[in-house]
Amino acid sequence: MSDSQIERLHRFANQIAKNFVAIGHDKAVLATADHIESFWDPRMKAAIFSEPREGLDPIAAEAIAHLAEQGNPGSQTRATDFSKAGELHNSDAG
Repeated sequence: MSDSQIERLHRFANQIAKNFVAIGHDKAVLATADHIESFWDPRMKAAIFSEPREGLDPIAAEAIAHLAEQGNPGSQTRATDFSKAGELHNSDAG
């Protein structure tokens, strides 16, 4: 994967993390991990797991580490509850 593609994935992960800052660090880590697990394409996840985590904000970096080490934290937000309704598992990969 090219540097620009990795930078884009880092930017996406950082944006997700920033959306959850208001709920507190630990909850934001889990919510970010949940969002990435629920909505990112498997290729996106594989790429971000295989690359160094420099360039990730602390919450995003911890979310990626959580997924890599502990797996899916389970649903943390109504958005991920909704995405699984009716066995649909949508992607925001664009």
